Amino acid sequence: MPYCTQCGTHVEQSASYCAKCGIRQPGAPAASAGSRMTPGEEWLQSITPSTASVLCYIPFVGWVASLIFLATQRFRENRLVRFHAFQGLYIFVVWLLIDIALGSIFGFTGMPLRRAVAGSLKLSVMCGWCFMLYKTALGEAIRLPVLGELAERSVVEQSSPRP
Repeated sequence: MPYCTQCGTHVEQSASYCAKCGIRQPGAPAASAGSRMTPGEEWLQSITPSTASVLCYIPFVGWVASLIFLATQRFRENRLVRFHAFQGLYIFVVWLLIDIALGSIFGFTGMPLRRAVAGSLKLSVMCGWCFMLYKTALGEAIRLPVLGELAERSVVEQSSPRP
């Protein structure tokens, strides 16, 4: 049973990197010349599923990480990472809807009303982002009331075999 040389975690015999700390293992099989990974792919292989899940909830930029994790082969079978990626994307969409839709709806009314409504909604979305970031970092999978259901449906739709 091999263990990581850095953190001591159990690693598979054929693993090139530790799943916990991401350090390259000395006994790992060398990559063939035809299958060399680019630096971006190498970086992606070192990310653990828990770290990937947390990155999806970083306010304002988590959507980029979510899109990367949804598009890569590395997390294609990991339902938890895909769930967090979808839920993080949906939180960002809510932020955009508040910013754009309320701006156009309240554009013709008084500015104090628009700022109060949009500001309080944006503050609640920001608190939701921070809450999800914190809970996901602790390893808890929290389903937000509406967005969690949408994210779960998205994961199921993508994982079901197509005819």
